[in-house]
Amino acid sequence: MAIESTMTEPKIEVAALRKRFGDLEVLKDINLTVEAGGVVALIGPSGSGKSTLLRCMNLLVAPDGGRVRVGADSFDFGNSGQLPPAKTLARFRANTGMVFQHFNLFPHMSVLANVMEGPLTVRRMPKAQAEPLARSLLVKVGLADKADAYPNKLSGGQKQRVAIARALAMEPEVMLFDEATSALDPELVGEVLQVMRALAAEGMTMVIVTHEIAFAREVADRVVFMRDGVVVEEGPARAVIDTPREEATRAFLSHFHRRGEAVPG
Repeated sequence: MAIESTMTEPKIEVAALRKRFGDLEVLKDINLTVEAGGVVALIGPSGSGKSTLLRCMNLLVAPDGGRVRVGADSFDFGNSGQLPPAKTLARFRANTGMVFQHFNLFPHMSVLANVMEGPLTVRRMPKAQAEPLARSLLVKVGLADKADAYPNKLSGGQKQRVAIARALAMEPEVMLFDEATSALDPELVGEVLQVMRALAAEGMTMVIVTHEIAFAREVADRVVFMRDGVVVEEGPARAVIDTPREEATRAFLSHFHRRGEAVPG
């Protein structure tokens, strides 16, 4: 059931969110808010629940309980674990753009067609409107010259930038990034982070699951450190990364410090 939002409400609100896969409790009463225009980075070891949290926020995974709200759309799962009807779900997901670790581009479609597909098929946008929108987004991600290329001719970084443009073509209220750079060769990471940096500067509300700690420190307003399905620590990005309060956070960040990332002690 949709709830009208007000100017004072956060853009994203997660309350008492729970998720279990069999005997494994992956999310344990997670609470998270993101203000309009805010950037929150989720960090933590593999298996801590970060990606599951993101998928529950986009309703790609049905929470076992709790509440998810993005903008005016609010879903209370109680103890049901049931997703809303398909039409409601499609509209909600269109409004919460998501970029995955793997690009999932249509290999038989050109770059331009990939970006146009959502507006044409989901939003029922006329081609005369969808094409200029798609081309403008390819300019935004630095790939205007690749409009007619096919995915097999692109580098990993280029594919991920197309995936970002494709998500933006739905004109979502928020963007969710799930390890968007982890499948890329190191020399290609920077070009994707630059697009994400520009989106943050434009005021896009974003939640980013990332192991790019220096990027999180620079771009995020807040950092949330998760471990074993709970939020261990959260706060202003530089405070959490530079001077973490919790021993678990310090231990996790020390790995990046030893690898030589620009993460102050």
